[in-house]
Amino acid sequence: MGDWSRSVYAYARKIRATLNDIAPARQLCFSPARKFASTRWPTSALFILCLIAAFSARAQQKEFPAVEPFSGTLQKLYTSGVIRVGHRENSPPFAFLDARRHPIGYSLDICEVVVEEIARHLHKEDLKTEYVPVTPENRFDLVKNGTVDLECGSTTASTERRLTLGFSPTIFVTGAKLLVKRGSGIVSLRGLQGKTAVLTKGTIHAETLPKIAQQQNLAIQFLFTDDHNQSFEALAAGKADAFINDDVQLHGMIAARDAESDYRIVGDFLTYADYALMFRHDDAEFAKVIQQAFERLAGSREIRAIYRRWFMRPLPSGVSLNLRMSPHLEHAFQLQGLAAD
Repeated sequence: MGDWSRSVYAYARKIRATLNDIAPARQLCFSPARKFASTRWPTSALFILCLIAAFSARAQQKEFPAVEPFSGTLQKLYTSGVIRVGHRENSPPFAFLDARRHPIGYSLDICEVVVEEIARHLHKEDLKTEYVPVTPENRFDLVKNGTVDLECGSTTASTERRLTLGFSPTIFVTGAKLLVKRGSGIVSLRGLQGKTAVLTKGTIHAETLPKIAQQQNLAIQFLFTDDHNQSFEALAAGKADAFINDDVQLHGMIAARDAESDYRIVGDFLTYADYALMFRHDDAEFAKVIQQAFERLAGSREIRAIYRRWFMRPLPSGVSLNLRMSPHLEHAFQLQGLAAD
């Protein structure tokens, strides 16, 4: 037997082995009496027909590759078709309620882009958003226990909090100052010696300011309330001499009330804070999608438009904060891909 004959013979054996594994082809090619008893087929035609049957059957039997499942929060969203966004109700311009009690603000606009990126990643254009109100005190537990998937407010991404919670890239850089009534004579933290300062529960300031006062031997009495509105009202009612909070939020509260003629923000920064969106800890896949959304925000310069809307243009009250983007925040966005002006 020549080399060519041996090759053909070996190839035919491989085909026969393949056909033996495939039921449709085996029935066609190895049961000619049943299939073709009344028909005389040329050997070559039958051979070609068997090949077609073999490869067609093989294609039919081929399994499609399994879609890799999502993990953590993404799997939860894919299964439920709903993402629950936590928001503050009185933290302008980051997250607050409009006249129809719908959540709006700088953080909510950023979250809208993040949710779009999540829906794109999940291939779920119909992903629904449910809004869940949160307070400074309960926001952490609501994220941890799964009630909220993404918190969009004015949360500081402190080193301690990062140990148990996940955070997006920075959305704002700020620090704590004093809000006082005009004519109070108070211009710094030392001016609160023997006086009362109000703080909001669940904030970084509620933890750090009493320690700072103690370190500076200042006899300041601290009053704690459940949210920023209550803290502002305590100052307005004379129950406190100063409301200590991040300066940008103090500016926002004054603007929301059109109360610049009655209040002023004074003193040096007592603390520094980076705000970020918050989600569950150790969820690398979800964090990666959020990072992609921020790169899209920066690369398209959409983040500048969102910033101008809430910090340079009038708020629903008609008052504008007129706060230009700080060099620190500009640098943070440039790290995410924002081109310099």
